[in-house]
Amino acid sequence: MAMKTTYLVQTFVLKRKRLCPGDRQVSPTSSGAMKRVEAMAARMPGTAALQIVADGETGELESATILGQYGEVPDGFAESLQAA
Repeated sequence: MAMKTTYLVQTFVLKRKRLCPGDRQVSPTSSGAMKRVEAMAARMPGTAALQIVADGETGELESATILGQYGEVPDGFAESLQAA
């Protein structure tokens, strides 16, 4: 069982006056994800950098951590990551 760490940049957009997930991009490093989130923060209602640790063979999620977030994110976003 080999664990694999993936860094994601998740954007949030407004649709019908509600925050919804937008584009998701993979970043090779945590610092790269944070730089990308900071750069996108000025153009998007909300952005978040995530660290996802999962089993590389089965895809089973081990943990999901918010490295940083800017602007607005949906209510319960952090809780939804822990429940996943």
